[in-house]
Amino acid sequence: MGKPLIHLPKLTLKALFEYSTENYADRPAVQFVDGHHLMTYTALEQKVLKIQEMLDAYDIHPGDRVALYSENMPNWSAIYFAVTTMGAVIVPILPDFHTSEAMHIANHAECKAAFISQKLFETLLDEKQPPAINLLVIADKLTVLTKLSTPSKMDKMLQMGGEQLNKAMEKLGKEKKEEEAYIPEEDDLAAIIYTSGTTGSSKGVMLTHRNLTYDATAAQHVVDIFPEDRFLSVLPMAHTFECTVGMIIPLLNGASIHYLQRPPTPTILVKALAHVRPTFMLAVPLIIEKIYKNRIQPNFEKNILIRTLYAIPFLRKMFHRIAGKKLMETFGGEIRFFGIGGAGLSPLVEKFLREAAFPYCIGYGLTETSPLLAGTNPQKTKYKAIGPVIAGVEVELRDKNAEGIGTLWARGPIVMKGYYKDPEKTAEAMDENGWFNTEDIGYLDSDGYFFMNGRAKNIIVGPSGENIYPEQIEAVINAHIYVADSLVFDDSGVLTARINLDYEKLDVAFGVSRKSETEIHKKVAEILEEIRKEVNENVSSFSRIRKVIEQKEPFVKTPTKKIKRYLYV
Repeated sequence: MGKPLIHLPKLTLKALFEYSTENYADRPAVQFVDGHHLMTYTALEQKVLKIQEMLDAYDIHPGDRVALYSENMPNWSAIYFAVTTMGAVIVPILPDFHTSEAMHIANHAECKAAFISQKLFETLLDEKQPPAINLLVIADKLTVLTKLSTPSKMDKMLQMGGEQLNKAMEKLGKEKKEEEAYIPEEDDLAAIIYTSGTTGSSKGVMLTHRNLTYDATAAQHVVDIFPEDRFLSVLPMAHTFECTVGMIIPLLNGASIHYLQRPPTPTILVKALAHVRPTFMLAVPLIIEKIYKNRIQPNFEKNILIRTLYAIPFLRKMFHRIAGKKLMETFGGEIRFFGIGGAGLSPLVEKFLREAAFPYCIGYGLTETSPLLAGTNPQKTKYKAIGPVIAGVEVELRDKNAEGIGTLWARGPIVMKGYYKDPEKTAEAMDENGWFNTEDIGYLDSDGYFFMNGRAKNIIVGPSGENIYPEQIEAVINAHIYVADSLVFDDSGVLTARINLDYEKLDVAFGVSRKSETEIHKKVAEILEEIRKEVNENVSSFSRIRKVIEQKEPFVKTPTKKIKRYLYV
């Protein structure tokens, strides 16, 4: 028997938040890893009310847009729910965005208020023109900053006297009653999330209360979450993956969420894992791939004896199972759900996770689908597959080839309302019947599991008309121990790989930093050619790399660690 399903009276964030605060009142909701700024569900509710009073005092009404530009912190959740449950629209901005980009987003969305972390506010001071808004608040301590563009309701009232003040107070009370009576509807706009995709065009995705709340409640069909569960949050909350799956879903189920106070470097992450002992965690593939390549893979390549034994399948599985137990210990020993999303996972790393019995699973979706579109739990994974589509959502493959591979289209309550102020792009992405083009290419098996081949925009057509998926070749390249990352593209008819090497490993293995420029250049050329030959032995004939280029600087990436391809292709 699984956990009983939660049924909300209405698919709104207000109904979801009220359910949680009523049912889990005294349980811990959000806190930093070290336990600071711990808020129970009741304390979170009180903080939400306090923020709403502040918003009301500065003329923020239902439908108004409010920017949230901050690193992960307990107050992030409070601000998010304060804005959305009163009927206003949250505009989360990734902390990775430059302040000029953040200001552009706030202006484009016509935000009337902004919550900014202390750290990011200090960088904002360098800008010549701060955003023209009614209210600016430091998110860390909810400190209101004055000297803004428009005097607040309170500022104006304080300048009044006698009868004028009484009338203003009466009017304020009437407005307050009307706004208290306002209850968001399911199809009301809840959030505008600006993407920074690999194509370089940032779009404001409009998500409704129904979109986000349905996605959160549908996740109950995928995995059981209990009030005793502990989530460790390492991805930016302004990204829809972490926001929906890492915040809204655990809060719906009464779980607790723990935030890091500094970027998740290996040292900080290991300490946090030991302290929190999380049961749930979300990550992009890069996190687990780095752990595998830096801490696990080298153990299987120590010497010729181990390499020989490792090549025998049943011994390899035994090695993987032993390494898996150590990996579980590193993660605190209690992890039962390690959700991977945001990009494709290396098949080599996935094979290790399967044979190591590590409780991983792969989720798939886009900001435009709120974001979870497909996925499964660790007990039902399939190698190289994502999982079935979530309950209540339709999908179909269009423009299929003879092998049944086509472009995935989706329709249902999780699909966005459209792109903000951009009906042309909305019309390009959605048809007249509400179907959304994911632009992802793949196929569905007999169990409904989606196998993704790559992005439609990235497909390279081979000399005989074959479809070449660069992501699949990149996965083979990235499996090499000396590769940090790679990008495969068509260079005037020549299939080319741009490879960023792991120079620290090269230095340990070959002492490259102690060699002359000529020697370094020669060694790097040898390694690149070795990688090219090794890759070509493991891909189809039409996907063979003909040319390799050294990418000396790390690739510029999106917040979910996907390479910004448009900068290089």
